[in-house]
Parts: sequence; structure tokens; C-alpha cells
Amino acid sequence: MSGPTLVIELAEALSPAALREFRTLMVRLSSHFAEKRPGSFDVNVPAERLGVEDRRESDRRNPFPLPLSGNAVADEGLASLVGFDPRREDWRRPFQVYLMGPGVGDESIFEAEHAEEPEVEAVLGFRPTHAVNVSACCNREIDHVATALLTAAVMDVIGGVAKAELLDGQAAVVAGLPGVLGITDDGWTALGTAESLRAWAGHPAFRLVK
Repeated sequence: MSGPTLVIELAEALSPAALREFRTLMVRLSSHFAEKRPGSFDVNVPAERLGVEDRRESDRRNPFPLPLSGNAVADEGLASLVGFDPRREDWRRPFQVYLMGPGVGDESIFEAEHAEEPEVEAVLGFRPTHAVNVSACCNREIDHVATALLTAAVMDVIGGVAKAELLDGQAAVVAGLPGVLGITDDGWTALGTAESLRAWAGHPAFRLVK
């Protein structure tokens, strides 16, 4: 990936119901959606659908409100169903969001990424059996914010604990955020809730590891 990645650690495999809710969320947030296999998605997620404005040019038009409930969208057809008007969105944020682990896919990647992590497991209080990677395909500031907020949105649906690598000097800042469950003794990895990701994304010192 050319951008940052966050990992959602799971204590057990997703139930069929949770997997359906995960897919429904990704469809709802995405302007482009492709499912490679159950739980593995190539998507474009406009930053506005995550509640932030993507300012790329000085003449960028005003953001269009995009409530996911659809109650505030005065339009018909698709807009009334999914809560946004796709005709008024030009900008894309490409992501790969994929569930991995035994029985679901990318098992070798899961094993490689979770080999010898006693400090992480000590903070988590469990050994992860599965995980979801949220990987941005771009590396602008907005991509870092969108990655954190998209990961938080996924956690709202499937649960789990977010694992984030830290840059030098970030541990002291992150440790004081709400929802942070702990930081490994080496100071390079933080574990937290969806609340911690949203708080971190709003902090002036926010930046994810690419």
C-alpha cells in the first residue's frame, strides 16, 4: 500500500451476521465497491462520507452533507435509499479493507503480521484469531484521517481492538487520549477503541505510520 494501514484485532471469527453488517457498511460508505471474497473489499470512500472535508483545490465546492440515514437527503431513487447523492461527488479515496485469518483468507499474511507479539497480546488480553486490515492507497493528510475514521466505523459494526504503529515521540500524546487501552513497552504500538481513533484523528499531532 502507498498509504497508512490500521489493523483491527479480533478475539474470534466474525459471525455470519457480523460479516453481513460489515459488507452493508462498506457498500453504504463507498462510491466504488468491489468484493474479492467475503470480507475483502476494494473500495473508494469519499472523505465526506466519514464526516470530514477533502480540500484539494482552492475552488473545491462546498461539501455536500451526507447523512448515512438518508433522512436529510431531499432526492429520490438511490439517494433516498443510501443517504447520499452520487451525482454530486467527484473525489475518491481508494482503500483495501479485508478480513484475514484461518478459514477466511490471507492466512499467511495474518500469521506473518501476528508472529511473536507478546507485548501486543499482553495489552489486548487475548491472542488474536482474526483481523481486519484497513489500508489506504494514497498518502495525503486526508488519507490518514480517513483511514482512522473508516477503521472506527468498521469497529462500530464488528467490534475488535485497533492496533496502530506510532511514530517517534507519539506515544506520550496518544497515551492520554480517551479509549486508549495501552501502549507496548517499546512505545511503538498503541491499542485502543474506536473512540481512541476518532480522538487521535482530531489531535494536532495526528499522523499514522505509512
